[in-house]
Amino acid sequence: MGLFRRRHDEPAAQRFQMREKLLSIGDDFWIEDDHGQRAYKVDGKAVRIRNTFVLEDASGNEVASIQERKLSIRDKVAIERGGDTAATVHKALVGIRDRFAIDVKDGADMKAHGNMVDHEYEIERDGHTVATISKKWFRVRESYGVEVAEGQDVPLILAITVAIDSLT
Repeated sequence: MGLFRRRHDEPAAQRFQMREKLLSIGDDFWIEDDHGQRAYKVDGKAVRIRNTFVLEDASGNEVASIQERKLSIRDKVAIERGGDTAATVHKALVGIRDRFAIDVKDGADMKAHGNMVDHEYEIERDGHTVATISKKWFRVRESYGVEVAEGQDVPLILAITVAIDSLT
């Protein structure tokens, strides 16, 4: 499959295909891996005051809950795991470029920068790219790819991507 070409000298990364317009509350969709297999499901909860999405693995087990936080100065989205907030995603206040700050509870914070609306951006931690998001990998309309660097927390990165989509 030529959609996900990788040079042999690059470290292995996991790649996923997501639907571009995922923000219909109550809408569910699958995130597929680079082999076309269903890897994660995003379940949009329809009867909630706040935008809420649940990320489930292929077996239907909840791996993260993504929920908008309303009563704050800036729009922010919390990512919860096991009832605890694992990360909070919010738009950065400074700069003219699209940027998001990601506060991670048990780890180094991250930032996302690039063109969020067109799904062409990177997520970085300590100056190293941990994920690349791009529409260029697909000819299929309304789809984009998420490439997660080796050794990263895949469900957390995918949840961050869903959170950024909900904020843009």
